[in-house]
Amino acid sequence: MVLKAPQDSSIIPTQWYNIIPDLPENLPPPILPNGQVAGPEILEEIFPRELVRQEVSSERYIKIPDEILQNYAQAGRPTPLIRARNLEIALKTSARIFFKYEGVLPAGSHKFNTAVAQAYYNMREGVDRLCTETGAGQWGSALSLAGSLFGIKIRVYMVRASYNQKPLRRILMETYGAEVHPSPSSLTRVGRKYLEENPNHPGSLGIAISEAIEDVLSSNGTAKYSLGSVLNHVLLHQTVIGMEALKQLESIGIGVEEVSHVVGCVGGGSNFAGLSYPFIQYKLSGRANTVFIAVEPKAVPSMTMGEYKYDYGDSAGLTPMLKMHTLGHDYVPPPIHAGGLRYHGVAPTLSVLVKNGIVNPIAYSQREVFEAGVLFARTQGIVPAPESAHAVKAVIDIARRYTKGYEKPVILFNLSGHGLLDLAGYSEYLNGRLQDT
Repeated sequence: MVLKAPQDSSIIPTQWYNIIPDLPENLPPPILPNGQVAGPEILEEIFPRELVRQEVSSERYIKIPDEILQNYAQAGRPTPLIRARNLEIALKTSARIFFKYEGVLPAGSHKFNTAVAQAYYNMREGVDRLCTETGAGQWGSALSLAGSLFGIKIRVYMVRASYNQKPLRRILMETYGAEVHPSPSSLTRVGRKYLEENPNHPGSLGIAISEAIEDVLSSNGTAKYSLGSVLNHVLLHQTVIGMEALKQLESIGIGVEEVSHVVGCVGGGSNFAGLSYPFIQYKLSGRANTVFIAVEPKAVPSMTMGEYKYDYGDSAGLTPMLKMHTLGHDYVPPPIHAGGLRYHGVAPTLSVLVKNGIVNPIAYSQREVFEAGVLFARTQGIVPAPESAHAVKAVIDIARRYTKGYEKPVILFNLSGHGLLDLAGYSEYLNGRLQDT
């Protein structure tokens, strides 16, 4: 059941929600290795000024420029909110399962929401080229398209494991006009160092971030860095997802206080935050008692086994240090198919929420995640990206707790992208060759 036609642009919010003023404690600032706070002038070396302003803003709502709203509508926002009735029947659950489907957006995922915003602000400041990293390729694809829309060159450092696993993602980025390199690469000092240590290095998001930042710092001011997750300005751009979902649920008579669970997968935290933060606002104010479930892979258990401390956002230590749940910036995850979740840390704002028990993390192994993805595909017809299949697995486990007809909780999750370019992983699962983690 689609609640609103995707063409109904009246549902698109005109402001992004910034959770920082509502957090249960002050957000620890980024710092330099000597302990000094990394002020806006440090961040402006790699980001445009307006994005730095959003990063440190204490405003609860930030206006979305008309040019971005037009691109949101052109791309298909608002995305549909769909009730997974066939999945409910298969699970024999009395729970009502809804999902926000971001896979209808260009490039197939939620990443377009921040890609178009970041490209817009960089264009406004006259930036010629953007450098970025990508894991599974969804972020790289979205930024490649956004760069094309605003006339900015894009250079993508794609984690080598995903570069090899997902050649179609690379082709998509190149079709949009981007230049794509496997990371570690020979283009940067950082990349050459890791290749010398291991010519077959699988790479990691941390290493790819280091390469992109080194590229920017050596560009004599002609390039800026663009990030697909973790930092606050990225997460707040994604809150269009949750703000739309609130309106869509309300349109069918479901208030925020009736939503029992909100679920999303977590790599850096952008798609989880995009759906959940507008709902968390109500929990923090005491107006709802929703349970928030953040799902990560057992191969990269940043929230469930990581330490909450200051750590670098990249492997080479080129970024300021962030207070976050982390496995250590030198951690190299195994080459699982959910490449977008292969990050050693999580967003500082999400880390505060996990620390305070507002968000509950859980981890799953690769095989059980693909099993859930197959069930979802066979009942709902949509093949979820391996990242989103983590959320599907958690939703299945939650829904199976409710078998009595009078218990009808509302479970909401973010299906943040489709898996049509990830079928190699499904092939391994279906043929019994998928390695577990």
